[in-house]
Amino acid sequence: FSEECVMELLAIKREIKNGNFSLSELNDLSAFTNSVKTLNAKASISVGDNVWVVQKTKRTPGIVTKVNIKKAVVDMRGRSYNVPLSMIEVV
Repeated sequence: FSEECVMELLAIKREIKNGNFSLSELNDLSAFTNSVKTLNAKASISVGDNVWVVQKTKRTPGIVTKVNIKKAVVDMRGRSYNVPLSMIEVV
């Protein structure tokens, strides 16, 4: 990220934290960010890609075997899992 982008991101985070937003508005924002993550992942993921499946406390390596509309089938440690695109990062 550029320094300007980082500053803008910090300003956005500060506004969200200090703002007077309702739970409904925060849920809408969360849904929006998840949909953007899904669109970005779908644009950058294809079959055969080495990826990280990112959970709250760990990152597991895997290989994409199929890309669906909202999820991808990822082979991790010899087993296949349906993983939401928003949880996938390309290596």
